[in-house]
Amino acid sequence: MPLLLQMRWLISLCVLVPLLVQAADPMPSWYNGTSRQAIEQFVSAVTTEGSKEYVPTAERIAVFDNDGTLWSEQPIYFEVQFALDEVKRLAPQHPEWKTQQPFKAVLDGDQKALAASGMDGLLKIVAATHSGVSTEAFIAQAQRWLATAVHPKTKKPYTEMVFQPMLELLEYLRANGFKTYIVSGGEVAFMRAFAEEVYGIPPEQVIGTTLASRFDDNKGTLTIQRLPKLLHNDDGPGKPVSIDTVIGRRPILAFGNSDGDLQMLQWTKAGSGKRFAGLVHHTDARREWAYDRDSKVGRLDKALIAANKEGWTVVDMAREWRRVYPFDSIED
Repeated sequence: MPLLLQMRWLISLCVLVPLLVQAADPMPSWYNGTSRQAIEQFVSAVTTEGSKEYVPTAERIAVFDNDGTLWSEQPIYFEVQFALDEVKRLAPQHPEWKTQQPFKAVLDGDQKALAASGMDGLLKIVAATHSGVSTEAFIAQAQRWLATAVHPKTKKPYTEMVFQPMLELLEYLRANGFKTYIVSGGEVAFMRAFAEEVYGIPPEQVIGTTLASRFDDNKGTLTIQRLPKLLHNDDGPGKPVSIDTVIGRRPILAFGNSDGDLQMLQWTKAGSGKRFAGLVHHTDARREWAYDRDSKVGRLDKALIAANKEGWTVVDMAREWRRVYPFDSIED
């Protein structure tokens, strides 16, 4: 081979090999740190036939919290922002809200009064803005909001505020025979408005807080109408209950980020055989936010204590993720 062709071939090879290595890496947004290694070792152990830790495909159930685990949750939960915007949109249909708390606080922009209404006030807002329509109509409205609303800090659509490393983890697990579920405190229909498109998780694998509903036959038009009554709060101990009711199998892998996920992680680890419990620890004030025990949103205290005591995997976002969002560049 002529010298010039040899040189061109070597140059092409030097360019191509790194690209092929990157393409072959199923999780390029993760550093090769302790968390990634723990994940890969677990997946290898439970998917290697003949291994004493092998788990049949049907039993490879993985559950993930949503807020703070699959996408950001600061400065307030994204669904809460949707509910607040819905109060403003629906206000002309509810003149009583001008004098009725907590709706008055939302319309007046009175953050102090809104905060004073507490969880009871928030539940009233969610009940009012998530009901009174069919499931199809609600999901359509949630999708319209998601198509236009942007995050106050990044000015990006909320559906782009997802964690690229976790998207890669979901794909990695599915490629290894896992069935991935969302088990979140978020309202189930709101999450179903985007989960399949954003996470690749279909509606039937999305579990969340549920409102009461009824079947309605209006002169042959059949709908499921959403009622302003909480049926199940899928947070804390409500998560294992939902898993048992909806999935019917105990997961072998669970990921969360807050104390609201503690019981789900405990339930997963309490089963027999090899199991994995992971926490996303928000330590990255530069690319995202840094918070845990003192945060009013996504508080991580008891679950972090349990993780350190039990040896669960705690993902240090700042140190173990090469990028946070899909729109970020990969860092070396």
